[in-house]
Amino acid sequence: MLKFFQRLFRKEKPIAPPAISVETAPLSEEQIKTVTVATTNIKPPQLIVGCAQSVGLQRDHNEDTLFFLTALLSDNNTELPFGIFIIADGMGGHQHGEVASGIATRSMAEYLLKHLYPPLMGVRNETATESLQEIIENGVVEAHQLVLRRAPGGGTTLTTALVIGEQVILAHVGDSRAYFIYPDGRVQVITQDHSLVRRLVQLGQLTDEEAAVHPQRNVLYRAIGQNEPFRPDINSHLVPHPGYMLLCSDGLWGVVPDDEIFRIVSSAPNLTQACQELIKAANAAGGPDNISVILTQYVC
Repeated sequence: MLKFFQRLFRKEKPIAPPAISVETAPLSEEQIKTVTVATTNIKPPQLIVGCAQSVGLQRDHNEDTLFFLTALLSDNNTELPFGIFIIADGMGGHQHGEVASGIATRSMAEYLLKHLYPPLMGVRNETATESLQEIIENGVVEAHQLVLRRAPGGGTTLTTALVIGEQVILAHVGDSRAYFIYPDGRVQVITQDHSLVRRLVQLGQLTDEEAAVHPQRNVLYRAIGQNEPFRPDINSHLVPHPGYMLLCSDGLWGVVPDDEIFRIVSSAPNLTQACQELIKAANAAGGPDNISVILTQYVC
């Protein structure tokens, strides 16, 4: 079984998050506590998860879908945490947005489980030739085709994180986000928004401040369910430890500042409570959209 996954990894080289210039300050007692807990020798290594969801304060129904599943195989030869984490945000104003997000999430989860769970449990398939990146990309394509057939006119973002051991493969379409959060205060976006406004920022035609209040900030040029051909962003990283991985819809990141996200995550007693507090913060700031959050920690 382990050899199967080693073969799947043959095309993947984990990419460490790029270095960024930050100002550092002495760690608070809460941050020191976080680092101490995260570096405790825990056997076997495992994934801890929390999640939360809210319709927000200004919407009358929920168009977000979230999914996560974790597993662990540990024996005399193997210590292998496994996790699938998905967030999809149905496109507001589009027909069947909530249907599209549900279809995309279920389809993606089913595809990954079908192709990865049997070998995880020791069921051999020597004819399998796809790499992990190919499997996750084909899962996005399958979800896209299913939304086109079953929810015509609908659309959704789709951000998927597949964790196997210490590696995470991310597949991303739209403007939901994945973050790495570090004990030193860094909150790093590791996905790229596929929005028209973000593209203008990249071209130097808008500042970040202008983009935050732009009337078209939620208009996407790439989404599941659009007829235009596209390829998802696929990236490979090492899971931060100590630290956290956060997946969320724009109901969180578009409302709650990064420093507040860090404060809440680093000070909460557990991940479930952290997610609930993130939802409260987004609603306290007006709750203009649906809010979905998945927070994951790799402990070892």
